[in-house]
Amino acid sequence: MLDFCRRPVAVDLFAGAGGFSLGIEQAGFDVAVAVEVDPIHAATHAYNFPHTKVLCADARKLSGKAIKEAAIQASGEIDLVIGGPPCQGFSLMGKRCLEDERNDLVFEFCRLVVELQPRYFVMENVPGIAQKEHAIYLDLINSELEAAGYCITQPVKVLKTAEFGVPQNRKRLILLGSRAGERQLEYPKPLIPNPQSVFTTVRDAIADLPNLDDFPELLTSDEVLLERRQLKKMRSLASLYAQQLMEASPDLNNFAYRRLSCGNLLTGSLRTQHSTTSIERFQKTLPGELESVSRFRRLHWDKLSHTLRAGTGSGGGRYTSPRPIHPDYHRVISVREAARLHSFPDWFRFHTTKWHGFRQIGNSVPPLLARAVGRQVIASLGIIPPKPKEPIELGNTQLLRFNPWEAARYWSVSSQGIVKLES
Repeated sequence: MLDFCRRPVAVDLFAGAGGFSLGIEQAGFDVAVAVEVDPIHAATHAYNFPHTKVLCADARKLSGKAIKEAAIQASGEIDLVIGGPPCQGFSLMGKRCLEDERNDLVFEFCRLVVELQPRYFVMENVPGIAQKEHAIYLDLINSELEAAGYCITQPVKVLKTAEFGVPQNRKRLILLGSRAGERQLEYPKPLIPNPQSVFTTVRDAIADLPNLDDFPELLTSDEVLLERRQLKKMRSLASLYAQQLMEASPDLNNFAYRRLSCGNLLTGSLRTQHSTTSIERFQKTLPGELESVSRFRRLHWDKLSHTLRAGTGSGGGRYTSPRPIHPDYHRVISVREAARLHSFPDWFRFHTTKWHGFRQIGNSVPPLLARAVGRQVIASLGIIPPKPKEPIELGNTQLLRFNPWEAARYWSVSSQGIVKLES
């Protein structure tokens, strides 16, 4: 029998800026609690999800009891636990390491699932966790959770984000678990059966966005108010995909709370100033090709973006991952353009610095992928969630401007080693 009366409750572990949280909310869940160790990312999550209790804490030092106490609206029952434990130790990109301390965080996810006893859980990770010497980790995870009374949906699958409407060539392993006595979860079927011929393109995602070089204020700020004519031009160029991210076209499958935001404010658009020699090299780089010096790849209007990566944190030397070159302009893409390629709506804001902004996107689960998985959980729960009628206010924009020490003070945590365990 279907339940029309409630929105189920979710908890997001290793929440980052909130890509997984957003997609799950769009599926119809209320995200009661989000756990994130990095104060900068926790502040960004708090800005975008003012209705969620954010715990800026190390998951290794957090108990399920503490999370349950924070989830006061859950009334003792948590329907879903989600999370993407940091994964660089498993990554196929760069050096893989069995001894990487981040590998152990997948077992902290398991521990908290066992302590919280949700009806369902979804864990996201890189495909490398299921390959070669790292496959032992996946076997151990399965054994630990099955021993705790959870049925793991088999075979474990790697999902392609392009098959769910994301204009990016990105693959993620998704682990689905159902508590004993619950209807077993199934993987979502692709919304786009053949992404090789029919998919959301780079053009669909960013062609309507204006040329940042036309706005001198974006040299010092990540936001600018667009004039009515500029906004009208954007909407005339926007694909259905872009219109839905702009909230200029209805999205019937979106059950998220509407955020009150300024519709003509372009955010996440701080300009990158390149040297003359870099610009000359970018000019010579053809769409889809790699620029040999910077190792930046130029996007192709009519294809998918390659995988957007986060780079490394301070523990790895604050390395910025190569950013794509715009298909037309001789510069790297902006944070907002990267957010469009990741399926974030335009109201969703990131830290005002490009370094943190790109890291937050690269570490996120694309919301459209998370939504597709979340809808499967909704179906297994037998719920048709109500669409929220009242919009909610976003948080204080100061949350997006903190430096690491200010963010640590805000959350009353230590600033030491803030980003060492990021994914």
